[in-house]
This record gives sequence, C-alpha cells and structure tokens, in this order.
Amino acid sequence: MPVPKRRTSKARRDTRRNNSYKIAVPAYVLCPRCHEPKLPHRVCPNCGYYKDREVIKVEE
Repeated sequence: MPVPKRRTSKARRDTRRNNSYKIAVPAYVLCPRCHEPKLPHRVCPNCGYYKDREVIKVEE
C-alpha cells in the first residue's frame, strides 16, 4: 500500500480543502417594477413589491 513520504502541512491541507467549499456569489435579478437589483424570490427592498403585489410599505 502506498504511504505518504512526507507529512502534509496544515497550510497545504487547508488550501486543498478550501477549493471545493467556495461560497457562491448570490444571483441578482432586476425588479420588474422599479428595475433595481434584488435577490430572487424575495421582496424588492426598493419598492416593496413581490409578484406584482405590494407586500411591504416603503417610505419614499
């Protein structure tokens, strides 16, 4: 059975593990009402609408 010749350092081990656990950048979509960027499936923080309905009152 193959055996490692040298011990893997903590830095090398952590660097290798880190590559597969990258955080994905959140996708943004444009609000169809005010055309401001917002997170998908969430209320627009700029106009307060979600799926053509006013969900929250936003003071302008």
